[in-house]
Amino acid sequence: MSDSPAPTAEAVLLHLCRAMVSEPDDVSIETTANGDRVRLDVSVNSDDMGRVIGRRGRVASAIRTVVGAAAAKDGVVTEVEFVE
Repeated sequence: MSDSPAPTAEAVLLHLCRAMVSEPDDVSIETTANGDRVRLDVSVNSDDMGRVIGRRGRVASAIRTVVGAAAAKDGVVTEVEFVE
């Protein structure tokens, strides 16, 4: 993760997602950088997708907010997407 354009944001995202799911080893993050914008695509086990999205997307929104705050330390703007 040290070569990531947003190491703090990526570490926070990984920690949050692994803490929420029943299969933490299945959590993976793919990072794509475009200038000062970083896209973080999160993959989790299909059985855990509902846990990270939450009702009406509230959990996903909270995760995006926390990761966005962590990204400020990295000096980038993040976009978090949950992919199957």
